[in-house]
Amino acid sequence: MPNITRRNFLRTTTAGAMAGVPLISGTKSAPRIIGANDTVRIAVAGLNGRGKSHIGGFLGQKNVEIAYVIDPDEQVLSRTVESLKKRGQKNVKGVADVRQALDDKNVDALTVATPNHWHSLMTIWGAQAGKHVYVEKPMSHDVAEGRIAVAAQEKYGVVIQHGTQRRSDAGIAGLHKAIKDGKWGKLKISYGYCCKPRGGIGHKAPGAPPANLDWDLWKGPAVIDEFHGNYVHYNWHWFWPSGNGDLNNQGTHQLDVACWAIDDDQTHPVRAMAIGGRFQWKDQGQTPNTMFGMAEYPNGQQVFFNVRNVNYKGYQRQVENEYYFEDGGRIVRGVYYPKGSDKGERVKVDSGQVTPGGNWGSFITACRAGKPEMANGNALQAHYGCVVGHLMNNSYRLGEEVPFNQKAGRFGDNKDAAEHFGRLHEVMGKGVGVPVKDNYYTAGPWLTFDPKTERHTGEHADAANKLLKDKNNAGFEIPELSKV
Repeated sequence: MPNITRRNFLRTTTAGAMAGVPLISGTKSAPRIIGANDTVRIAVAGLNGRGKSHIGGFLGQKNVEIAYVIDPDEQVLSRTVESLKKRGQKNVKGVADVRQALDDKNVDALTVATPNHWHSLMTIWGAQAGKHVYVEKPMSHDVAEGRIAVAAQEKYGVVIQHGTQRRSDAGIAGLHKAIKDGKWGKLKISYGYCCKPRGGIGHKAPGAPPANLDWDLWKGPAVIDEFHGNYVHYNWHWFWPSGNGDLNNQGTHQLDVACWAIDDDQTHPVRAMAIGGRFQWKDQGQTPNTMFGMAEYPNGQQVFFNVRNVNYKGYQRQVENEYYFEDGGRIVRGVYYPKGSDKGERVKVDSGQVTPGGNWGSFITACRAGKPEMANGNALQAHYGCVVGHLMNNSYRLGEEVPFNQKAGRFGDNKDAAEHFGRLHEVMGKGVGVPVKDNYYTAGPWLTFDPKTERHTGEHADAANKLLKDKNNAGFEIPELSKV
């Protein structure tokens, strides 16, 4: 695979877009040219949660029409169509299958707010159909499909914008420019937190899906043996075939910010690991509710990440980012602290460059201009951020049980990692009250990764490479890179 850096992305062409081989039931095509006063017609896929935000956000933009809403749940679909017609969207159509909307040559853009396992395939299909795509985080459910989504963007020249709203924040853009310009010295660790309280999901027995749900369409590319009620409509986040845990759920926002601060000439980490567990809840979920992950780049910079979901008295909610510098200085909650000092000063930087209009408005602006580079959080940036989370999760999935104690982390001589894991362990032990007896962490191995080939190398490579690409159901396959 080409060694594409953050700086040379988007040498896009539309030549391949006119190749004219069948897609679904239509043809592959270039994006429709949208005039300054033309209505942008959008299809919204996935109508719970973020889908409602998509509808509200895009209806708040001038000359935007919701042409289609898409959901495999008949009740959700009909309720949404009825609601939109009351809001003046008289021509909106409701369909269960996204391919029906993509076949409509008058649709300009697809927005994707489905479960994670659908994100890349809908993005790829949308690009092949000549539709601009706004895709919720994470853009990919695994490493390989994310690269193919990037290839689809490059080939068909559509705008792809990732649903990481912080990419539209000029303040964060300015902060990261100052960091990369060396205002506080060399960045050593870019740290993200996804610490928001959640609860257990209990157990639901396998059974028949409800009559209003097209289960085959809901699954789409995800190979899931049996239906149970915890998949629909939110708790799919906590199962590996459909979700990525909170690390690449809410955490995608903070993980993307953390990766954004890394030097521009870096692409992927060269190694990553994670340690954590699913404590207290004793439920059906598979993904960790507690995790410390880390990744190291070729230049030595590191990304740390902290997931902490178990509620307790005195819980400290942290959905934020911190920055640690080689000279010992740090930025925490917008305040810079020099080495060894508890007295800091509020960080003040110039605004950075983003496409204005917030996440919704900037996407419409980029679509009207037909310029993928205007997306606040483009396909390649999305891929870089998502991969870091996938590597951490894959380390965890390949981990083994170790005693629940502060020495459980396998950080070698990395004192920073040991210190920050120690803080997490103290919260779980003294705060949550997880007893040492009969409790264990899952400690993942260090996974080495080649940024150019996007494949694992060295010890654990065979097992880790199997996690780079999920199996897909017939009819919903992610295309091979050469066949995008």
